[in-house]
Amino acid sequence: MIFKKTLLGVACVAAFSTNVAHADYPNRDIRVIVPAAAGGGTDAIVRKITNIAEESMPVSMYVENVAGGMTATGLLQLMQARPDGQTIAAITYDSIITIPWKEMLPGFNMDKMRMIARITREADAITVPKDSSYQTLDDFISAAKEESGSIRVGIQNMGARTHLTLLQLQDLTGAKFKIVSYDSSAATQKEALLNGEVDAVVTSLGDLAPLIESGQARGLVEFSDTQNEGFPNVPPVTETNTDLDLQMGSFITLVAPERTPDDVIEKLEKTYHTAYESDDFQQWLKKVGVTPAWLGSEEVTEWSHDTQEQLFNTMDELVDKGVLEK
Repeated sequence: MIFKKTLLGVACVAAFSTNVAHADYPNRDIRVIVPAAAGGGTDAIVRKITNIAEESMPVSMYVENVAGGMTATGLLQLMQARPDGQTIAAITYDSIITIPWKEMLPGFNMDKMRMIARITREADAITVPKDSSYQTLDDFISAAKEESGSIRVGIQNMGARTHLTLLQLQDLTGAKFKIVSYDSSAATQKEALLNGEVDAVVTSLGDLAPLIESGQARGLVEFSDTQNEGFPNVPPVTETNTDLDLQMGSFITLVAPERTPDDVIEKLEKTYHTAYESDDFQQWLKKVGVTPAWLGSEEVTEWSHDTQEQLFNTMDELVDKGVLEK
């Protein structure tokens, strides 16, 4: 009986200590993992909103870039972190779609993390150098048909989102491109576009905003059904080609390790939502041409599962056609 009472006492003390820790959250600096290299659009957005969120926190919030494996390296660090809200991550398309579909992390699925909120949504786009002869998407596709395999298009990793976007464009139009793969950061695509390694790149307009704003590059089309207010000269695909039903892009979602307590998730969601709604962040998003697209914890969890199911089906169909390899 003494032994049983001792165990019960230990359990009660542990539970009390945990509750105190949650009530006192956060009590030390919060690490925010960005599973991509510095310099890309995801890095810039996460740093901006985190800097604003930090203003209402009693501790520092610091962003750390953990690149590699199409975000798998950063995801692994998140999964290994204690579920106390002191380590969170900003994930993108690859974490929810590419990695589980390709089974790059054995045993990984969305149940290994808890969704805090979705911040933004960005459509993929085709961008060319300022002196490119391609003025429209139709020009680009026509040239690719006439010179099959000669037009070099830079993407971020074979099998990743931008690769899937380009494969679908080929499948829907009959065009054939020479696909050049870079790492998961848009920074390398920028360099390739500027030094002439490629004729175009597929990524979001926000990733290349500095080049477009400076006149060093031009957006041909955005794979969206709405006009991007930040880039009024870049038409959505539904306006450019009404027969081309291709809408693809990424998003930024904040997540925490599984088993992170509800009250900690709520605290993080509220803090980031306040930062999201600030004039500072909203005006900055408009300036860089990124679409604000907030979804709270429950909404983004449902949305992520629905999106994953839809894109898994699309990718499986492309595999059956021999267009994509798993």
